[in-house]
Amino acid sequence: MAEPIRFYMDQNFPGPVSRALARRGVDVLTAQDADRCGLPDSDQLDFATRNARVVVTFDPDFVALHQSVKEHAGIAWCEERKYTIGELIQALLLVHGVLDRDANWNHLEYI
Repeated sequence: MAEPIRFYMDQNFPGPVSRALARRGVDVLTAQDADRCGLPDSDQLDFATRNARVVVTFDPDFVALHQSVKEHAGIAWCEERKYTIGELIQALLLVHGVLDRDANWNHLEYI
């Protein structure tokens, strides 16, 4: 059986989204919980990759990192003001339900 993806939420991603996903059984780690706020994006991506977690972010710098970094565990990116909190939750539940860890490796998912 394929392993489900695990999320690593960027420090600027809304807390209500992370909490709602966790309540629904999704493995979520926030930059705040990992005590990694303020670190460079490349360090955040390295941390997520070492821990086999998909970075969830609004930061377009991660799109550029995707194109330049050799390997990562996945990035889920969207524009900051594109969705409501509820829509973000639904979109990430869909990503979680459709993709597994192997399918998401080195993958950039535009939400």
